[in-house]
Amino acid sequence: MKPQARHVIWRLIMSHRFSSHALTVIAVANCFTLAACQSTQSSPPQAPISAAPSSLSYTPPTFHMPTGTGCQGDIDRWQAIQSNDLQLGHVDPRIYNQIQNEIKAAQAECTQGHDAKASAMVASSKHQHGYPN
Repeated sequence: MKPQARHVIWRLIMSHRFSSHALTVIAVANCFTLAACQSTQSSPPQAPISAAPSSLSYTPPTFHMPTGTGCQGDIDRWQAIQSNDLQLGHVDPRIYNQIQNEIKAAQAECTQGHDAKASAMVASSKHQHGYPN
């Protein structure tokens, strides 16, 4: 429908010169007009998207997560994660070196018997670099 025709029909509707039956007919005609604007051509078939495997492992099967306790366990696990990420190229070498300095500082505190402080330093390092605790 041309814009001028729509404008004329709208003015007639607003001036209340149509009966309710006429308005129904106009509404149905507009629906058909809008439906005609819709494309009836089907899009070309698309290749099905394959489902992702239920679990993807980015860690080699030889990786072993240390199971120690206390600050030494925390440090060993953080070191193992970083070594694995460096080996796989998931961490920039500059960031790896920064984390190694943080691990050394935590190790010094742990060696001095400051378990809580050393574990907190590991947790802070993980948080700072976007790793879950």
